[in-house]
Amino acid sequence: MAMKMDLNSIIEQMEIGEQDSALTALQSYNQEMNHCFTFNKEDEQDRKVLGELVMGFLNRDLQPSCHLACLETVRILSRDPLCLDPFTSHSAMSTLARFAGIAVSSPGGAHNQGEEGQAEGEEGERGEAAEECNEEGKEASPPSENADQEVITEALKSICNLLLHNQTGQVVAADLQLIKGVAERLKQCHDPIWNHEVRFFDLRLTFLLTALRVEVRAQLVQELHGISLLGNQLEATLGLCWPDTLETARAGFEGVPPEELPPLSRQPIERAMEILKILFNITFDTNRRKVDEGDAAEYRHVGAILRHCLLSQAEGEERNEEFHSHTVNLLGNLPLPCLDVLLVPKVQQGSIEYMGVNMDAVNMLLEFMESRLDQGLKLKETLLPSLNLLTESARIHRETRKFLRSKVLPPLRDVKTKPEVGNALRNKLVRIMTHIDTDVKDCGAEFLFVLCKENVSRFIKYTGYGNAAGLLAARGLLRGARDSGIYSEDEESETEEYKEAKAHINPVTGVVEENQPDPMEGMTEEQKEIEAMKLVSMFDRLSRNNLIQPMQLGMDGTMREIAPEDLHKMAHNPLFQQQQLDNSDSEPEA
Repeated sequence: MAMKMDLNSIIEQMEIGEQDSALTALQSYNQEMNHCFTFNKEDEQDRKVLGELVMGFLNRDLQPSCHLACLETVRILSRDPLCLDPFTSHSAMSTLARFAGIAVSSPGGAHNQGEEGQAEGEEGERGEAAEECNEEGKEASPPSENADQEVITEALKSICNLLLHNQTGQVVAADLQLIKGVAERLKQCHDPIWNHEVRFFDLRLTFLLTALRVEVRAQLVQELHGISLLGNQLEATLGLCWPDTLETARAGFEGVPPEELPPLSRQPIERAMEILKILFNITFDTNRRKVDEGDAAEYRHVGAILRHCLLSQAEGEERNEEFHSHTVNLLGNLPLPCLDVLLVPKVQQGSIEYMGVNMDAVNMLLEFMESRLDQGLKLKETLLPSLNLLTESARIHRETRKFLRSKVLPPLRDVKTKPEVGNALRNKLVRIMTHIDTDVKDCGAEFLFVLCKENVSRFIKYTGYGNAAGLLAARGLLRGARDSGIYSEDEESETEEYKEAKAHINPVTGVVEENQPDPMEGMTEEQKEIEAMKLVSMFDRLSRNNLIQPMQLGMDGTMREIAPEDLHKMAHNPLFQQQQLDNSDSEPEA
């Protein structure tokens, strides 16, 4: 909770209007409240009054130290979502943009009321204040009216807080075309004059604008060439050079294998992560649509940089994992045909080679996916991006699929252990095929199905029919037909162990099981029929009480409901089921 502060005396000093006394009062307030993020309800009105007075001072011709103190106060006050009125008007936001060096000469007129963005879901949606990140932002254009970078940084932090906490502020920021001002400064990514704070908060502001405003997202991509702009930013932040087409290296370390490069330090990594999040915001729908040749070249350029990110290491295990997570998320947004950049680099000493192709990036993705699988936390959020990316890469690139299959589904030798039992990657993936979360379950099954070239019998061989039934039912493949898919024709290699045991494998469990005693041994045909009818009668009762929904397999391979009246007829007429099967056999396949 905020420490008790005599706001009235500060307000009195501000109302007098004398610069030195106001500066002293504000500096005292700022020092005491610098780390305060919660505020007393009873002081709410006083904070609003102070905010209005501070904005008035910012519009006066005062010494830079007084402007800086005023902006620090705005940053502190803007942490309180209930006291933002003094800062969210067009004039107030214009003033802050001027001090941030991102004001544009002609605001863009009418605004569009956009929905909230599909942000990656990190800082933009947390309750913490936007400025409390000891990170760096991006390069910016020369400040329009103020060369003091401390002033620029404080103004940027204040605007970030306003966007984070207030929808009116978001609308006004879009109205004032702040994204244009930031983009102008971002263009100077190789200019050394800007410190880390300015660079980072330029990026943080861009992230918030693209996360929260749909029209800003579109404007950045279409009007401001955001993909190219941010790709260049990422390249400059990581200090990359291009030894060959679509091949990157860290400047000064050309020819050094990725695993031997020194880890990237905190500041460039944190800027790089902001860039990755912005790119995620503006590309989240690109893999669902076709792109023209020019756009594809831009995405391949970004993809080559992302490959470098994937193979680079950051200082600190937690930061390194977060960096790779953002990289994988963005790779999943790229148009699928552009993912071939992951395989472009030539095979070098120390590279992982398969079929003459450099598989370093694909292997890194596989290891990252397995690490997320092993963590077992929030699998839908943490596992699916990498698993989906591997699935789609395997679907369209033969070499990638064959390499992944060699790692995930090696030739089957152990035919006595169930597919879901064990610590091999195949076992882990088969286990999630029965996960409680449908998305996780479906994604795991889809990955293995693609590695099996969407061949039903091969899929069942590696997973067991019981584990495979969910995907097969959803695809109408329970009768064993092969699904559509363009894959090379190659013969299935079977180990000697599998060939010998094949006839004895239980297809449901996928393993050889010990012979079990026949529960109907010694029963007459009439007794067996009675037991069967008892079972049907139980199904009938459960169905009528809406406890279960009996299903039957149609000729098209899909499951369909059995009507209650049909189930009732089955319970009283043993011949009815055979009649139904005969009728369904005559139906045309779907």
